[in-house]
Amino acid sequence: YQPQYALKDGTLKGYEALIRWDHPTKGIIRPDDFIPIAEDTGLIEEIGTWVLNHACREAALWQDRSRKVAVNVSPPQFIAGETQKRVAQALQNSRLDPKRLEIEITESLLISNTDAVIETLQQIRDMGVSIAMDDFGTGYSSLSYLGLFPFDKIKVDRAFTQSLETNPHARAILRSAVLLGHSFKIPVIAEGVETERQLQFLHKAGCLQVQGFLFGKHLLPSQIKKFHPSLDRTGS
Repeated sequence: YQPQYALKDGTLKGYEALIRWDHPTKGIIRPDDFIPIAEDTGLIEEIGTWVLNHACREAALWQDRSRKVAVNVSPPQFIAGETQKRVAQALQNSRLDPKRLEIEITESLLISNTDAVIETLQQIRDMGVSIAMDDFGTGYSSLSYLGLFPFDKIKVDRAFTQSLETNPHARAILRSAVLLGHSFKIPVIAEGVETERQLQFLHKAGCLQVQGFLFGKHLLPSQIKKFHPSLDRTGS
């Protein structure tokens, strides 16, 4: 689980659920290596359902009931007309408050079957679950999709965050994303924050939330119970 912080006051808002494969002989395998294979072979649906259910059950056990858990749903595992049933089942099994669950999707999901996807997303949102657009800025139709569906959060792709110190175009894009979020009244979160200079820029740009290795490594479920979060870098 990777912590997500509010830049305004440094409070911990929640976690993004991430998956790693602990292979018996090869050790820890990153999702970039095995998720594409899982998508190609059709195993991603089973893996995605497992992650969703486990994340909801873990979050239901957290002492602070205000913290949310974000779960990624990739296009190959998203099934219009079915995904909302899996979300509803995960919430029922875990007894997690729907307001504490956030589903992250990428805009590529909306390209193939926009109407059916939007209908499914709306049904998920009607449960009280929030919907975030992930990897914002990497596609070609982000602006149009913001007009089609009322997203609850925009996540700026890590590629822009990690280029802030060297690429003026990345800085311009991030500023524009933050202004766009303010216009739509949608909070913007930057992922992949790894340096103090990146954090300073995001703070000055008005980005509301951040996550990344600058604030520590990912936490195992057992570590969250002992985790005492603090973000004292705000405004530094």
